[in-house]
Amino acid sequence: MAEAAPGKEDEFKSTNQTAFVVGHTGRTGMALVEELVNRNIFQKVYLIGRRKLDKYEGDKYSMLEQKIVDFEKLEDYADEFKGHSVGFVCLGTSRAKVGKEGFRRVDHDYIMKVAELAKSGGCSHFVLISATGADRNSSLLYNKLKGEVEAECADLGFQRLSIFRPGLLIAEREESRITERFFRVLLAPIIYFKPTLVSVPVETVAKAMVNIVLEPCEEPVETLDNKNIHRLAQGKESGK
Repeated sequence: MAEAAPGKEDEFKSTNQTAFVVGHTGRTGMALVEELVNRNIFQKVYLIGRRKLDKYEGDKYSMLEQKIVDFEKLEDYADEFKGHSVGFVCLGTSRAKVGKEGFRRVDHDYIMKVAELAKSGGCSHFVLISATGADRNSSLLYNKLKGEVEAECADLGFQRLSIFRPGLLIAEREESRITERFFRVLLAPIIYFKPTLVSVPVETVAKAMVNIVLEPCEEPVETLDNKNIHRLAQGKESGK
């Protein structure tokens, strides 16, 4: 899959910007971190999370800096969100893993607190992983929470808000979610014959998330569906 034109990357890199990533311990977040390291367009990338990952030690990852926070007391870590031009948020869990209240806490409350601190800290471009079907008026808890977060992030008034709505995420996961396994089996024929229709590899999402930073801002809020995520990852216009 194509990357953005080298000229764009060199021009962006010359501006010496920094970024933060929240949710870097999940599969999409890990893929994003690898993409950011390989592309090397930011002066520094801060990984903000509950724990430190030893895998990010060594010369290859010298551009990274890990910051440990308590998500229940994020306001105490406001300084970690100051001064970054771009914020990437890949945070999420499942209701099956943490229950209804825990799901809301992670997928809504934590994300919104991150967004608020990022906005207060001067972040101009907020890049958010949401999901296909996000709708604040939905009767389904998952879709409803995703839709609420999208709307509330838009209300914060970021200079630029990029919302990614991927379909079924394809990744090797130590802890495979029951729902994901079910849909992967159910949709296997479609995924095989039309791989860009309902599914997307996490590496493709990561590439698109980096590419969106290099593209000009057409609207303050932009939403990319599964098809446009694939297009953007290939270096094509998303057709928003």
